Amino acid sequence: MRRLRNVKIVATLGPASNDYDTIRALFEAGADVFRMNMSHGNHEEQRVRHAMVRQVEQDLGRPIAILADLQGPKLRCGVFSSGAADLEEGNAFRFDLDETPGESHRVCLPHKEIFAALTPGSTLLINDGKIRMKVEECGPDFANCIVEVGGTISDRKGVNVPDVVLPLAALSEKDRNDLEFACELGVDWLALSFVQRPEDVQEARDLAKGRAAILSKIEKPAAVNAFDAILATSDGIMVARGDLGVELPVQNVPVIQKRLIHACRRAGKPVIVATQMLESMIESPIPTRAEVSDVANAIYDGADAVMLSAESAAGQYPVEAVTTMNNVAVEVESDPTYTELIEASRVAKRASVADGIVAAAREIAETTDIKAICCFTQSGTTALLTARERPRVPIIALTPLTGTARRLCLSWGTNCYLTPGDVERFKMAVVSAARAARASGFATEDDQIVVTAGVPFNVPGTTNILRVAPCAERLIFAADPE
Repeated sequence: MRRLRNVKIVATLGPASNDYDTIRALFEAGADVFRMNMSHGNHEEQRVRHAMVRQVEQDLGRPIAILADLQGPKLRCGVFSSGAADLEEGNAFRFDLDETPGESHRVCLPHKEIFAALTPGSTLLINDGKIRMKVEECGPDFANCIVEVGGTISDRKGVNVPDVVLPLAALSEKDRNDLEFACELGVDWLALSFVQRPEDVQEARDLAKGRAAILSKIEKPAAVNAFDAILATSDGIMVARGDLGVELPVQNVPVIQKRLIHACRRAGKPVIVATQMLESMIESPIPTRAEVSDVANAIYDGADAVMLSAESAAGQYPVEAVTTMNNVAVEVESDPTYTELIEASRVAKRASVADGIVAAAREIAETTDIKAICCFTQSGTTALLTARERPRVPIIALTPLTGTARRLCLSWGTNCYLTPGDVERFKMAVVSAARAARASGFATEDDQIVVTAGVPFNVPGTTNILRVAPCAERLIFAADPE
């Protein structure tokens, strides 16, 4: 079960992956994190999926992370008397609060918050940006628009407002219910949709009360503009390119993706690249060459994880999609250019003792014959700092906390193992690290490892010790008989 790559794979569960055997096959093919999309399926269906993942975890003896992705506030138009209407360029069209079924010249937009934020010149995008309108005149209950790009508008199509910060909370009533359900269930990560400001993240954090880590999805221009503040408030980031590519010119998305990945790496926080990575594999067993290049580029940039959405949730080839992503990752990470790019983009940060310890561990591992860096961690911070260094050797994170082990499954290069909670002496920590390195196949008794830890043990934020140690227990005890 040892992974032969550092980047992690997130697989979304759905109708195509709704049984124990498929979920286990996805994990064995390379999935490290399973995503439950709260936009689809009821609580009971999600409860069953959660239980199946935990059963796979128990059967295989490996921590597995579960991410619950909250729907967020969905903005949709009302219905039409004939189900749809054709809009031509140059036509006038009106949105209002009147719930009467729409016609070719108007429809209800049941979101008064949008009207409150619109100004003349604002852009409205309908149906994933296929239809574009410009606001000419607006008030508290209407917006008169001109169609700039026409098409067919039909019942309850999504509406995007790219150039306006909407006075909407990131959490709807449904999201609040889903958040509480997911936390009670025991998920490890919560993904927030349509984040616009750091206050949105803080609201979710207050509700989660430490029961799950908070991951912000960047899919609105407002979130890009406020990214530094959002990153500081979040535990992780998802570059959600779907809506981001609707609300921004598509040519901007690759530039933003690279910038956000590098910012997350500097901060030592996990970042996922998501949406349409292997889209053609929903219906085909083989991806396009462009899709393979897209996945490879995210890995070359140093992303912590790449994600499958419909490919694993509703596609015809879910296991093949994970296998393909795994194979691409293994190939990219074996390329010397990958190592050059990762190391060239490393940012030195020496603000604390822990920063210095993990940097020293990487440098020692890369200049001597070290097989792994083993870090004892309570909160996960030491492992995240080690992953930020992007060392050439595997990272083994040892923790007595199941929740910490699961959350770290999203972090680059981190192999998570549970240790007894009664480790109180550094010598026994070294013994535990050596056993984990041997059991996982990263080292043999003839090899050496680097061990980092904090003394006193089980106190978060105390990483202050580093030792180069043999993997053979007899040598560990011979060096420190006490």
